[in-house]
Amino acid sequence: MAAQFKQAAVKKASEIAQPGEVPCDVCTGVRLKALKSCLVCLSSYCEIHLERHQKVSGLVKHKLIEPLDNLENRICTKHEELLELYCKTDQMCLCQFCAETDHESHVVVPLTEERQGKEIELGETQAEFQQMVQEREAKIQELQQSATFSREAADKEIAEGVQVFTALTQFVETGLGQLTQQVRQKKKCTAKQAEDFIKILNQEISELMKRNAELEELSHSDDPLQLVQSLTSLKVSLPSRNWTEISLRQPSYEGTVARALAELKEALSKGMETFFEAELKRVQRYAVDVTLDPDTAHPKLLLSDDGKQVNHCDTVRTLPDNPERFSFCVIVLGKQSFSSGRFYYEVEVKGKTKWDLGVVSVSAHRKGQITACPGEGYWTLQLRNGNEYMALTDPDVLLSVKSQPQKVGVFVDYDEGLVSFYNVDAADIIYSFTCCSFTEKLCPFFSPCFNDSGDNSAPLRISDVHKR
Repeated sequence: MAAQFKQAAVKKASEIAQPGEVPCDVCTGVRLKALKSCLVCLSSYCEIHLERHQKVSGLVKHKLIEPLDNLENRICTKHEELLELYCKTDQMCLCQFCAETDHESHVVVPLTEERQGKEIELGETQAEFQQMVQEREAKIQELQQSATFSREAADKEIAEGVQVFTALTQFVETGLGQLTQQVRQKKKCTAKQAEDFIKILNQEISELMKRNAELEELSHSDDPLQLVQSLTSLKVSLPSRNWTEISLRQPSYEGTVARALAELKEALSKGMETFFEAELKRVQRYAVDVTLDPDTAHPKLLLSDDGKQVNHCDTVRTLPDNPERFSFCVIVLGKQSFSSGRFYYEVEVKGKTKWDLGVVSVSAHRKGQITACPGEGYWTLQLRNGNEYMALTDPDVLLSVKSQPQKVGVFVDYDEGLVSFYNVDAADIIYSFTCCSFTEKLCPFFSPCFNDSGDNSAPLRISDVHKR
């Protein structure tokens, strides 16, 4: 009972362990603040429970230190001493005995000193992590914004597609309605004519049958005068129409569908012109400034000072045979190269009978004879003989154009694997390479071809893009 009163008195006089303070490991219920920690017992004690270490002979020899929390992890398992030092060489915590024995030749500093350094490093690491978090949050926002733009662009494309194909469907339905109406009108007229003829024939049949009955009666008459007069009257009143010369006129349907298709084609052509004009406006938004690279030009090519024009001459210029230069084919590339996104440029081809245009991979073969095809890193279009347009696809594709282009637009969507060629003046698409697999930078490609003694002396000129 005395001990209980004593403990109650101490509890009243001592401070109860607060958050952040080391509590007594022996106290039950309300835990008091520890005064010391024992390195041997690996426990912390309040004033009451510390008395045994001050009175019991076996416990008096134990080493007591200022109270520490989580004591088990702060004691050297080998020497049962407090880990107060840090070995920079082995990057581990040590007690004094460890430092004087196994780590004698190592760089050892007080643990408090190392802690200060680690706290600075921790702050820097936290700042770095925070920066990484902010960068990733910014990237998330960027991706969300890109996804929103992509979704809006897709919705817009679908809406435009619906509008275009709805208009085309209306054209077709209108043409079909007009064709059906024309055929039905002819059918109705023919049926009306046949009905009128049949009606007249039925009337004449009735009249003839009536006269035939009268003749039957006359055949039984004995009066010669009545017979003569009646026969004369009947012959006069008989139908006089010669039906052997009358037939039903069959309407002509030849060419009806063809004419309807021609009208439909004309209407569709006007509608598609509007669509292609809008499409050309869209790709022109990605116009880039392209200039010719003299380091890639064949020695027989002449480039203008502004790097916008190239034509062929018969004189071979003395130029360094650098790896970038074309040695056999009269080709020059643009200085600019592209490895992502979309780009567009326009080239004047007026007055030429031959040319090659397109894009090429930077590592494509440039020396000797060249096979221009996608497999060799070339996506090109060519003109030959003044009016033969060819897409070099291996095998090549002969193209049909509505009108000869005076200016050719080249559009590339690197990420979508698309290369398209446009007749700029006609706002018409000439050809598209689709599903291309681009793995390198792409450069604009130009070949004015040989001048053919002046027949093809007109230059290729990179022109400014004037949006329609």
